[in-house]
Amino acid sequence: MEKAIKAGVVQFTIALGDIDANVTQATGALRRLAAQGVELAVLPEMWSCGFAYRELNALARRTPELVSRLEELSRELSMVIVGSLPEPHGDKVYNTAYVADRGRLAGSYRKLHLFSLMGEDRSLDAGDSVLVADTSVGKVGVIICYDLRFPELSRKLALADADMIVVPGEWPKPREEHWFTLLKARAIENQLFVLSANACGVVGKLDFFGRSLIFGPKGEILADAGYDCGEAVATLDPAEVAAWRQSITCFRDRRPDCY
Repeated sequence: MEKAIKAGVVQFTIALGDIDANVTQATGALRRLAAQGVELAVLPEMWSCGFAYRELNALARRTPELVSRLEELSRELSMVIVGSLPEPHGDKVYNTAYVADRGRLAGSYRKLHLFSLMGEDRSLDAGDSVLVADTSVGKVGVIICYDLRFPELSRKLALADADMIVVPGEWPKPREEHWFTLLKARAIENQLFVLSANACGVVGKLDFFGRSLIFGPKGEILADAGYDCGEAVATLDPAEVAAWRQSITCFRDRRPDCY
């Protein structure tokens, strides 16, 4: 990350199973962000359809079309766009975050940790690799929702020189405090920017609270989208990361020989 950029996070109420309605919502939000000069935008987890389990395999068949659409939008809007979609995989699907960078696919990441409490492991397959995408705005590490509870993953991305970690999520009530605390912790312990995009409103049987957040490398809140549909924008300046890592030398003082 060579210069400061504007970044934005998007939250909306996902229409369960209604791809066209969700594409309309997401596209409108991305255009509003582009009008503000945003160069990096994050969409929620499974933003095209939500966890419509009974229809998921059929819905996933439209994902290649949606990835192409994201690539086109990223070119048109001069933007990096990240969000997760159902990726076809045999009789199941992957929960895959795609990174579209100004007309090209810069990388994809399949969610490693499936949330068994909600039955994700019965309908989805887990990925087996991590991603730090080299993009026009810097090195973007990607995790998805439940991955946030596993600090080893975020640390691995930080050690791979990620400039920021993005977190598409569908994180429901009543665990708002966990969402906030874990995002803040990942920023503090890795001394980098953390950008999260959550759903909001009632989706199926679940109630989502929004609070899409952007944190700075000291754990400070740079942007908060609140509880309703909308976007939040912040400036990410790599000089802040460099200065803070020089002040508090956590990476230099690590003891990997012991752990």
